[in-house]
Amino acid sequence: MTKTVKLWPRPPSCIRASDIGDPTEGARVAVAGMVILRQRPGTAKGVIFLTLEDETGVVNIVVWSQIFERFRRAVISGRLLRITGRVQRADGVTHVIAEQVEDISYMLDSLLEPDSE
Repeated sequence: MTKTVKLWPRPPSCIRASDIGDPTEGARVAVAGMVILRQRPGTAKGVIFLTLEDETGVVNIVVWSQIFERFRRAVISGRLLRITGRVQRADGVTHVIAEQVEDISYMLDSLLEPDSE
């Protein structure tokens, strides 16, 4: 018996982590993934750094304090997030500067459903 690998439920209009290098600097993109890291360093003046992971890799997210206040609940408690924002590159690292944060943790339930064959 072979085990079928269930595909991750791709949210609409989201690019994969492995493709984050494709859009040009400043392009508006949407990415989604599991939150694997939240950081709020005391020296960062209210900035929160998130790392999202999908099936292809990780994406670094920068959430400025104004955006954090607007989407506080999703940023703090979301396990699966969809982030819309602008691509920024600095020192060989690509970030997405968050403009909108959506908690799509409900989509995790579809990963638990058995595959229909």
